[in-house]
Formats: sequence, structure tokens, C-alpha cells
Amino acid sequence: MRIAALAFPGVQLLDVVGPLDVFHEAQRLLGREVYQLDILALAPGPLRGSSGVQLLPTATIDQEQSPIDTLLVAGSPEIRRSLAEQPQVTQWLQQQASEVRRLGSVCTGAFALAAAGLLDGHKATTHWNSTTSLAADYPAIAVEPDAIYIRDGRIYTSAGVTAGMDLALALVEEDLGRELALRVARELVMFLKRPGGQSQFSTHLAAQTSERSLIRDSQRWIVDNISADLSLDQLAKRASMSTRNFSRIFKKETQTTPADFVEATRIETARRMLEESPLPLKRVADVCGFGDMNNLRRTFLRRLGVNPSDYRRRFQQASAGQEE
Repeated sequence: MRIAALAFPGVQLLDVVGPLDVFHEAQRLLGREVYQLDILALAPGPLRGSSGVQLLPTATIDQEQSPIDTLLVAGSPEIRRSLAEQPQVTQWLQQQASEVRRLGSVCTGAFALAAAGLLDGHKATTHWNSTTSLAADYPAIAVEPDAIYIRDGRIYTSAGVTAGMDLALALVEEDLGRELALRVARELVMFLKRPGGQSQFSTHLAAQTSERSLIRDSQRWIVDNISADLSLDQLAKRASMSTRNFSRIFKKETQTTPADFVEATRIETARRMLEESPLPLKRVADVCGFGDMNNLRRTFLRRLGVNPSDYRRRFQQASAGQEE
């Protein structure tokens, strides 16, 4: 199977070499060559990445090539400019889309697929910092901003940087089975499967993004006091603000409401506890501020589409497989 990664000028190198290393590790562990791995570029010669390090592509898109099984388009800060300057890229992608078995993108590579009209009517994702632009520029795409990766038919899109490795690992599992994918995950120190619906932007990171120190302080306090009374009234009182003004400023600074941020933080903390500890669900619900197991279960189902017991079982199975 020929796996080709299309790289644009200024590409973030991990968007290219991360997924390719996953495929290489799979065939190394298997003990035989399964994949032919190629890097394609728009022009001949070395390709300078965003870090200044250069890649040496295998071929350019206008050179005669053997058929591609899986085509992955890597992201780049310069991708939209490259697409505007070289419209033949979209034509090439449209042609390849009718021939390849699987078509995918890593990070902002989704913009190339979108420009070629290949994501219209499909669910897709990209780096969290670009999901709003993708949705605004291409309204025919059902953009899912929190997903690590998405499969919609034979089209795959992934979030930023390391999410491309998650996607590649999922493709290895499709091709060569779960057991080998577990071995690859162990060698590369990865989860076998970060759920496709798992948020790519943690609340701990989000707590650093507000420009107002007062809102950052409230976010950090929420993260550090997850089991406390985090009602809007209490948060506003602690910030010495009216509830209306606190809610308005919090939403303006963080693009989410205080209640949504609290719930997301509690979900993230509960996920981590379910992954890493044997604590009973009742205790997890209490520590994370859900109050009772029913509230924990309802929130998990609404946010993640899975109940807490199944979520824990999934990660325990992955961990057990990696320890074999």
C-alpha cells in the first residue's frame, strides 16, 4: 500500500513525519514491508519546514507516480497562500480523490481538501485555532471543533500536530488489526485510541488564554477547586462582580459561559481519574463536583457519547494491551 503525504511550503514537520513514522513502525514490528511511504511536494528540491529544517520529498505532484492507496495532506501556516498561488493543486486533489482508497488531512491540511470541494457535506475537523475559519470559509462542511480525528466514509480529518499520529494509528488498526496497533502504540508511547470525540483543547490550557487577570484567576480557581460550589452566583461573588457582568465578561474573554467551562473542567478531571485511578464512580462523581453518579453519567453521555464505566473500560483495555 502506498501512503503519500502531501507537504506544502512551511509545513510543520510533525504533520508529515509523525504519521509516516507510525506506518513505518507498524511494518517494522510486523517484520515485512506493507507500506511504501512517500512525501510529495508542489515543486522539486528540498522543502523548508516551519522550523527551518528541510525535507527531501520523494516526488512532485506533476510527476508520473504509482497509484496512491492513502493520501494525507499535511498542514502549513502558508497553506491558503499556496492554494491561491497554485490552483493546480486543487485539481490534482480532485483527481486523486476519485482514485485513492482513503483521503485525509492533518491539521490545516483540511483547508486544501475544503478548497477542492472534497469536504462538502462531510463532517471534518482541524486544529482548534482554525476551526472557526474553516467553518466560516466553507459553510457546506460540518466542522466539529473538539474532535481529535473524524472518519466520514473514506475521508479522514484530524486536529493539530500529534493528532495526525492518532489518525495514522487508527489507519494501521484498520489495515493490520488491533493487536499490531497496540504494539505500535506501546513502542511510540501513545494511547491506542484517544476517542475521536475527545476534546483537543484542555481546560487547563484554556485557563491561560484570557487577557484579563481577573478571569484567568477565576478559571484557575475553578480548575483547582473542582469540587467546590461553582455556581455563577458564587463565582461572581468571589470576583467581586455582579452575576450579569461576570457572565458577560467571562463569555467575551473565553468564548464560553462560566457554566460550560465548569462542566468541561469537571469532565476533564473525571476522565483523567477514570483513566489513571481505580476509584469507584461514586467517589469520582463526588471529587469532581458532580454530586452523584447519575449526574456524572448524564454529563458523560451528553458530552462524550459514552458512559463513565465504558470510558474507564476502554482505557483499561488499552493499558492492559500495552503492558503485554
